[in-house]
Amino acid sequence: MIRLSRLSGARRPSHLPASVNRTASSSPQPIAGRALFCAVACLLSAAALGAQVFTVDTSGKGTTKANGPVDRRYAQVAPTHVELSKAPLDAKTRIELIRALQSEQGFAMRPFPRGHKGLTLAANGKLSPAGEAYLNAVTSSGTSAKPGDRVVFTDVQIEHGKIVFLINGGPDFKHRLLRHIQVGGGNVTAPVIQDTEPDPQGARLTLDFGGRIPEVTPKQVKALLAPLISFDVKTPIQAFTDTLPAVLRDAILSHEVWVGMSIDMVLFAKGQPRTKTREMDGQMPFEEWIYGLPPAEVEFVRINGNRVIRVEVAKVGEKPVIFTENRVEGLLMTDGSPAAPEVAKVRVQQVGDVQKDPDRQAPDAPPSLRKPGEQTADDRLKGNQPPGQKNTGVMRPVQFPPEHPDPPTDAGKVRKQPGANPDEEPAPPAAAPSPQPPVAGSTPQN
Repeated sequence: MIRLSRLSGARRPSHLPASVNRTASSSPQPIAGRALFCAVACLLSAAALGAQVFTVDTSGKGTTKANGPVDRRYAQVAPTHVELSKAPLDAKTRIELIRALQSEQGFAMRPFPRGHKGLTLAANGKLSPAGEAYLNAVTSSGTSAKPGDRVVFTDVQIEHGKIVFLINGGPDFKHRLLRHIQVGGGNVTAPVIQDTEPDPQGARLTLDFGGRIPEVTPKQVKALLAPLISFDVKTPIQAFTDTLPAVLRDAILSHEVWVGMSIDMVLFAKGQPRTKTREMDGQMPFEEWIYGLPPAEVEFVRINGNRVIRVEVAKVGEKPVIFTENRVEGLLMTDGSPAAPEVAKVRVQQVGDVQKDPDRQAPDAPPSLRKPGEQTADDRLKGNQPPGQKNTGVMRPVQFPPEHPDPPTDAGKVRKQPGANPDEEPAPPAAAPSPQPPVAGSTPQN
C-alpha cells in the first residue's frame, strides 16, 4: 500500500480517489495494469501537492530595522566587469562547467544566510538582498558561513538563465517530496524518509544572467563571484583580514588590539590569551584577557559580549596606558568614515605612591567617607558651602544649662540610709543629749 500524506489544511481534489489501497488478491488486473494505476495515482497526488499554495516570507524584510548605518559587510557590492560571450551555452561547455565547479572550495567574503532563497548576484550587477534586508535575512535565518570561513560548492545546478550553487550542503532537506510519503500495509504505515537527519546548515547562491546563460568558462564564473567568494589560495588569517578595511587589516597583521574589535579579530591578532578572568563592573559582566608576562609588556583586554571595551597596556617602570575609545565602529560602517579626528583617547593611569609637584599640583584630600560634594553640619556652621548658597535656615546646636552640684549636708557628708547595704549592720541609735543645769537668773522653759 502507498499512502500520500497531505499537509495540514489542504483539501483532497475531487478527481483523486479517497483511498489508494491495492492488494494482490483484491483485483484480477494484470501486474502491468496495477503498476500503471499506481503510477497515475502518484502523479495525481504529486500534482495535488504542487497545487497547494503556501505563502512563506523569505525576503528578509522583517519588522526589525537597523539603527544607524549598516555594517559594510551587508552593503551593496561593487559590480564586476567581466567580458561575456554572446554565444549561448552549449552542452559540452555545460558539462565542463559543472565538472570544474563541483566541490570547488573558496573563502566567504560576506556572511551567507541560511534559508531557501539565499543570495542572488546579478552577473556584472548588484546583490539582492542588500542593506537592511540582507542584515534581517542573516538575523532571522542564521548564518551559514562568516567572512573568512571556507565554503564548498556541494552542488551546481544550471537552470534557465541562472546558475545555482548549493553551499555547504544547501539550505533544504534532501528528498523534499519523499518526506511526505508513507508506505505500509493495512493501517500501519511508515514514512519513506525517516526524520533523523539534522537541520541543514548550508546556503544558496544564485548567479543570475538575466536571460540565457552565455558561453562562460569556470574562470569567468569565479571572477563574477569574486565580491562574495574568493577562490585564491590563502591562509585563514589572510582570508579573514581580506574582508576588512585596509587600516584594520594592517592593525591585525601587526598584532594590535583596538577597542571595538570582535573576538575573532583579537584571536587573529594576538592568539589565545595566557589567562582569562571573569569579573563584574557594577551590573556589567566582562572577561579580562591577559597577554604577556613581566618584565615584558603585559596587555589587559576587557571584553563584553563580542566586543573589546577596554585595553590596558602596562610596562615595568612606566605608567599604565588605558584605551577606551572605539576605533573600529566607524571603520566597519557603510560610509567608511573614521571614528574621530583624534585617533584614540588615551588616559594615563597613575598608581602607587605618586609624588606631586607642590607648585603646580594640589595636595590630595584626606581620606573620607563622604560622597563627592556632600556637606556636613560642621561645614555649614563654618560657612564652607558651595558658591551661590546662603547660610540661612541652619539650626544651631542646642545649649543645655550647666549642671549645679547637690546642696551640702551636715558636715559635708551624706548619711547612709540604714539598711541600704544588706551586708552592713545597722548603725546604733544616737544617744540623747544630757540635760544642762539651769543658769541662775534664767527662767526655765517647758
